[in-house]
Amino acid sequence: MSSVVDVGGTFEVRAVRAEEWPEVKALRLAALRDPVAHLAFLDTYEAAAARSDSYWRERAAGAAEGAAGARQVVAVGPGGVWAGTATVLVEEAGTTDWAGFPVERRQGHVVGVFVRPEFRGRGLTERIFTAVLAWSWETGVERVRLIVHEDNERAQGFYRKVGFAPSGAVVPLAGRPDERELEFVLERPSA
Repeated sequence: MSSVVDVGGTFEVRAVRAEEWPEVKALRLAALRDPVAHLAFLDTYEAAAARSDSYWRERAAGAAEGAAGARQVVAVGPGGVWAGTATVLVEEAGTTDWAGFPVERRQGHVVGVFVRPEFRGRGLTERIFTAVLAWSWETGVERVRLIVHEDNERAQGFYRKVGFAPSGAVVPLAGRPDERELEFVLERPSA
């Protein structure tokens, strides 16, 4: 029997709800235990697990349905299993991003992309990205970007598949001088 589950239409892809903070926390902790978490996330399992419940409540509420400036999308399957997620943050022109670089255009920034291993390879990540991008365009951003580790070839391949392309911008990693991350961008579709 295959360990890959066909997601078909059995998964609901939607925004998280503020009261779902325990599920948000559990999925994030699962993501941080993934074998490539050191390439995919700047956070660690130990740091995330030590955060208070109030942190997780605020995190969920800040990206929940109805929140402005951020949206976390989740795929929920049969039995309520949370199979995957991605979050998009709106970055305003004239501000500075998390790495200290100036934001020149109003843009979305996709972070926290994760699908549990048993649900990979069956289109669920594409469905999550469709929802994230739809919300981004509805908010009026000019483009959507994401940052991916130079050695995370699986993620880079997926991002290219859904239309993102390297911008040429490189982000050095603090405390990891031999590593860098690459910016990928997707321009707003023409009307």
